[in-house]
Amino acid sequence: MILCLDVGNTTIHAGVYSAAEPVPKLITQFRRTSEFRASSDEIGLFMRSALRENGVPPENIQAIALCSVVPDAVYSIRGACQKYFNQQPFILQAGVKTGLKIRYRNPLEVGADRIANAIGALEMFPGRDLIIVDFGTATTFCAVSRDKDYLGGVIIAGLKISMEALESRTAKLPSVEIVPVKECLGRSTVESIQSGLYFGQVGTVREIQSRIARECFPATNGSEKPLVIATGGFSSLFEAEHLFDHVVSDLVLKGLFYALRANGGAGK
Repeated sequence: MILCLDVGNTTIHAGVYSAAEPVPKLITQFRRTSEFRASSDEIGLFMRSALRENGVPPENIQAIALCSVVPDAVYSIRGACQKYFNQQPFILQAGVKTGLKIRYRNPLEVGADRIANAIGALEMFPGRDLIIVDFGTATTFCAVSRDKDYLGGVIIAGLKISMEALESRTAKLPSVEIVPVKECLGRSTVESIQSGLYFGQVGTVREIQSRIARECFPATNGSEKPLVIATGGFSSLFEAEHLFDHVVSDLVLKGLFYALRANGGAGK
């Protein structure tokens, strides 16, 4: 079994996959907060406990793959993998095989989670131009061509950041639950904030997707429109808006599995 870890600014998202499957089969997944820095012992004990509670014996973990947008968390997680799993984790970072041609001016600026998303999406939807929208702490957009060119992206404030900004920068606006909204016009302060968060994100996502498609994948005779893939913790909120062709909640983790395999792990 392969343990894949996506370390974000808000949560650590973990998934376990079968190493014997040519296509990664998700066995279980779990999360914990990453907003405070835990020691390697705290992380290691949590992961072993979470695996057991989800029916996966920790000793069955054959390899661990990791990507992180929180550099100072990598040391503790690497230590946890070594001490509690006797594994040296594969870390998706500069110098490893990805199969991508990064067209950023400085390729090192591209977040490891965005690289993992691109790897996973290209494996799942080969031969297609792709727009990947990741709803996390930030909402990110990536354009990836069918020829495996990572063309670039867009980053905007995510739903949670937007809500926290309203709460912290105003005197009377409260924190609210982030939920799907059916009617735009709110009839209370809470409803008005929820509507603004939801439809503000919908409108922004629709506009940015449209512009990326026109700039990167202009329509020509017989050409297919780019596939739009959504992922991340808040992606399921927007399924009713028909913004995406597919929602793949564990896309980063799938990308880590494929990256590990390309670099000699995951049963290879």
